[in-house]
Amino acid sequence: MSGPGPRERMLGRLRVASLNAAAVKTLPLLDHHIDVHFARRRPQSAATADPVAAMQTALTASHATVWCATCDEWPAQLAQKLSEANIRHLLLDSARAEAAALKPALPAQLKTLDFDRPLEEWKSELFSGVDAGFTVARSGIAATGTLILAPDAGTPRTVSLVPPLHIALVYASTLHADLHAAVHAERWAEGMPSNLVLVSGPSKTSDIQQTLAYGAHGPRWLWVIIVDDLAGGMR
Repeated sequence: MSGPGPRERMLGRLRVASLNAAAVKTLPLLDHHIDVHFARRRPQSAATADPVAAMQTALTASHATVWCATCDEWPAQLAQKLSEANIRHLLLDSARAEAAALKPALPAQLKTLDFDRPLEEWKSELFSGVDAGFTVARSGIAATGTLILAPDAGTPRTVSLVPPLHIALVYASTLHADLHAAVHAERWAEGMPSNLVLVSGPSKTSDIQQTLAYGAHGPRWLWVIIVDDLAGGMR
């Protein structure tokens, strides 16, 4: 079977170039319309008026356990909840300042682990013996109660995916009213990270008989601590 001839190939390239040129002219206009849409609706949004309350309401509606705390309070509060839940093994990144604040408050029977080995070396221990994973969110989206996680070497995606309990800390100063505000404030267009994870509640599915089940593809429970670093607190 013969393919297109030289004339057809040349015309094809011209058509593609024409479409690309049209897209370049159209995209800024489309971005402008999107900006105007959100600018009009945002002043009436509860997420703009009180991002912390909106975040807590949305996450609670998604079956997450959420509480607010000051920078000084949260380590002891989390340690108490971990003790009550009989958590024995907690996965976290010891290099983070938040881990340094939490560790002294933890009960003696709770063991912390770092993700400092290749997964193949401790897969069985990770999947069967780690009760909870602790992450610090890069930011949050108040309107939908969404955590924005940026996995890295110390806190890979596995930490928020494998243990049955995912504990996430998010600072009030990093909450955005909506996704559009997050994209602009964090300048995603200037360099998207290779991996961003958006978490809006425990893992759930209704694939089987349309019965809602939690924990099928990830953590069954999600705890979120919203740390108030706006009222004189420091990160």
